[in-house]
Amino acid sequence: MTKTFINSQEIKTLSKQEKTHLINSLGGFKSVGLIGTKSLQGNTNLAVFSSIFHIGAHPPLIALIFRPSPPDRDTLINIIETGFYTINHVNETIFKQAHQTSARYDPSVSEFEVTGLTPEYKNNFEAPFVQESNIQLGIQFKEKIDITINSTQMVIGEIVQIYFPQGCQSTDGFIDIEKANTITCSGLDSYHKTIKLDRLNYAKPNLAITSIASI
Repeated sequence: MTKTFINSQEIKTLSKQEKTHLINSLGGFKSVGLIGTKSLQGNTNLAVFSSIFHIGAHPPLIALIFRPSPPDRDTLINIIETGFYTINHVNETIFKQAHQTSARYDPSVSEFEVTGLTPEYKNNFEAPFVQESNIQLGIQFKEKIDITINSTQMVIGEIVQIYFPQGCQSTDGFIDIEKANTITCSGLDSYHKTIKLDRLNYAKPNLAITSIASI
């Protein structure tokens, strides 16, 4: 396969939009989820994020990256002030509504209402889940880290509630998110379904790689 070569000097000459799309797509397929929050005034907020990543399992931590402020980030403000938020997997039936939440609405406007998605409250959790999401996580805020190199912020939370469809969990705990119709994304605006190739055994020296059952 013939490859195109771009060096750092050429990257600097690209337009802002072209550079944004290029660099955002280079990280490969990413997790995409809807972050549900509620302000101290009771206003609900919903925002799509493609910067969700695993931090650790003991304790169960997950992180988000927030772009520089200003403008004010309603999601970030709500998380810091209330201490609770939800992460809701996006599926192929709601990805267009999820994408629409990236529009810059006034803080008084609920993205739930404008997109037709349904806020769901359960088990005394303070932040709203997305009812149409098949895998939902209730998160408690733990730490915010300022990343000085580009003025972004990493927010780390602990997973305290988990909801997923029956029949999606293996006996070893693994969740088959593809079976739950979770989709992925690349760049800022490209959404994808997935096809699992295999699930492999834990790699060790001098041990052959073999397939393992998922369910």
